[in-house]
Amino acid sequence: MELSIEPVIYGLIFIGVLVLVEGLYLVIFGKSISLNNRVNRRLDMLEKGAAREQVLEQLRNEMQQHMKSRSIPLYSLLAEKAQKAAIAFTPRQLIMLMGGLGVIAFLGLSIGTDTAVPVRILASVGIGVGAVFFWVNSKAKKRMGMIEEQLPDAVELMVRSLKVGHPFSSAITIVAKEIDDPLATEFGMIADQSAYGRDVGESLKEMAERLDMQDMRFLAVAVTIQQQSGGNLAEILAGLATVIRARFRLFRRVKAITAEAQWSGKFLSAFPLMCLGAIMVNDPGYYDEVIDHEYFIPACFFVGILLTINLVVMRVLTDIKV
Repeated sequence: MELSIEPVIYGLIFIGVLVLVEGLYLVIFGKSISLNNRVNRRLDMLEKGAAREQVLEQLRNEMQQHMKSRSIPLYSLLAEKAQKAAIAFTPRQLIMLMGGLGVIAFLGLSIGTDTAVPVRILASVGIGVGAVFFWVNSKAKKRMGMIEEQLPDAVELMVRSLKVGHPFSSAITIVAKEIDDPLATEFGMIADQSAYGRDVGESLKEMAERLDMQDMRFLAVAVTIQQQSGGNLAEILAGLATVIRARFRLFRRVKAITAEAQWSGKFLSAFPLMCLGAIMVNDPGYYDEVIDHEYFIPACFFVGILLTINLVVMRVLTDIKV
């Protein structure tokens, strides 16, 4: 049995497709859309001459358009992640991107491999859809992680603003100007909505539901209760900031404790594949006597299913809610 370079080609095409997605995103929407950039995107758009109402409408459409398209077949898998990531691509553009990447992957597989056409088509569809899903999911995780880390600082900044006499709407505006994205743009939208007459508590509640973030729900509830019953909002938010920081530390601690179990599951699933690769390198003809057996391919699928189940089970066991 000779070693085949085709699996390497499949992997390189998948990586190339991921890089292409990120490159297209930055080229179309500009560097300010990147989560690695510290520029406040909302302020950047305003400085370029866009009207405040126009900027608000554009950002709202970007952040809400994906969940409105959940009824589209296949796109329902991406909708929630795309909303949390605030992907500026429209649902139609993302679907077209999947198709275009699938075509590129098919051309690459046709040039670099001799696989049968039906297999190339199936693999191309998997690469196109999988690459976009992987890219959107990584964007969502990164953005949500940054928001969770920024929120305690934002709440404490609001507390300091309230203590020096600013109204709560002004405190929101200060947060939108002083902190970095992505949370700055989120609070900037709330400030703009408040300027046009919308209740701040409702805007905070909508943001919390859109991001599906528990700490943001706490903030929305605290503000709503204070609006209805009165009280010292600065003192309430100070206590909330302490609670959010404590939850964040506890979450990091739980993550560190469960990291060993998570990596154990990944290692146990990857170890048979690593052993297979080592065997093929040392003795390419090791499976020659059994590769034509009728149970060989079904057994490979069965092992793959068991390894996948192992990953899922370990993930469920270590998914501790804080």
